[in-house]
Amino acid sequence: MKVMIVEDEGFIALELERIAQDAGHQTVGPVSTVEQALAYAPKSDIALVDLSLADGQSGAQLARRLIDRYGVDVIFVTGSPENVGNGIEGALDVIPKPFTDDRIAGALSRAQALRRDFDGSNAIM
Repeated sequence: MKVMIVEDEGFIALELERIAQDAGHQTVGPVSTVEQALAYAPKSDIALVDLSLADGQSGAQLARRLIDRYGVDVIFVTGSPENVGNGIEGALDVIPKPFTDDRIAGALSRAQALRRDFDGSNAIM
């Protein structure tokens, strides 16, 4: 799976990239703004998205666009999980910072299984 890292904190972005790669995924990015994320969206299957990006509190709006326009699955990775509220329709998970390798890898594994199930159900039709 191609995982886009949308995170403006360099160290955190590198950790997410390492975890995704260790779990067997290809990574796209990291990117730190909405504009960069939208440019890479067509090359991505899933995005790990922070709520607070280099261009402001724009992660939630970005997630909506990634889901609706590009069919990219979204997992929020944020220090402010309470700001997601009841969630965003179509987002797969909200992971609070600090996170563990297992928490990120597990969420990616569940996302991959959901994509396989979805793709498989379409193939039968």
